[in-house]
Amino acid sequence: MAQQNTYKTDNSVVGAGLGLRRSFMDALLEEAHAPVDFLEIAPENWLEMGGRYAKALRRLTERYPMLCHGLSLSVGGPAPLDETFVRRLRTFLDTHQIRLYSEHLSYCGDDGHLYDLMPIPFTEAAVRHVADRISRVQDILQRRLIIENVSYYAAPGQEMDEISFVNAVVEQADCDLLLDVNNVYVNSVNHRYDAKSYIDAIHPDRVAYLHVAGHHHEAEDLIVDTHGADVEDPVWELLAYTYQRIGMRPTLLERDFDIPSLQSLFDEVAVIRHYQSQATQQVSDVLKHG
Repeated sequence: MAQQNTYKTDNSVVGAGLGLRRSFMDALLEEAHAPVDFLEIAPENWLEMGGRYAKALRRLTERYPMLCHGLSLSVGGPAPLDETFVRRLRTFLDTHQIRLYSEHLSYCGDDGHLYDLMPIPFTEAAVRHVADRISRVQDILQRRLIIENVSYYAAPGQEMDEISFVNAVVEQADCDLLLDVNNVYVNSVNHRYDAKSYIDAIHPDRVAYLHVAGHHHEAEDLIVDTHGADVEDPVWELLAYTYQRIGMRPTLLERDFDIPSLQSLFDEVAVIRHYQSQATQQVSDVLKHG
């Protein structure tokens, strides 16, 4: 039976956003009117930080709606949930008025940190395990957790397909979904499924926001999710299709490696806006012409 909670998602985030990196913080602060609607950070990189970076973060959180995308919750892991960390996290989210908090549908630790996002077996037992842990996190945080579909390169012990597993976790935990469009594309190539069929199977009312990013072609049939390159055309096309299927959602550009100039990042954010505007116009045309 699905869990039910009364925690809400802050729906005030709209438009196109950018993942904040320290390498361009100063340049971003110098922008009087940066063409981004919101920012996203990994809270683990900022918890209890002091000094000039803490002051810079405070200036940015006062200027832009801020989201958090976690790295170390290990929501699918075998080790006990680190509730001390979750309570520290709640303080951080409240202090900086973080609008949304998301994490990866994966695990990254057992007795110690594994320094990678490991695949959770797509099984009914894993669904129950993960859903129970998500529910506990939501109870501590007193807010909805948003989980992200992840890229994966092996599927140990698989009993169901990826999208069935994702939907089952979201439903049983009564949480929301961060739909990473690049991860859908990467997995569709690596595991040979149809990306659009995956999008079709998503429950639209569960999707809080979207990610897009770049990747690396290791081989013709193997793509590695790196966040280290520009977004490619097939991912943009899948983003446009996603808007058609589930409606407009806030969408964020991730870039973690080989970070270009801030203007180059703004140019990619502008592409997100283009597809959002295109989708809005299509809806308007349908309403106008019936």
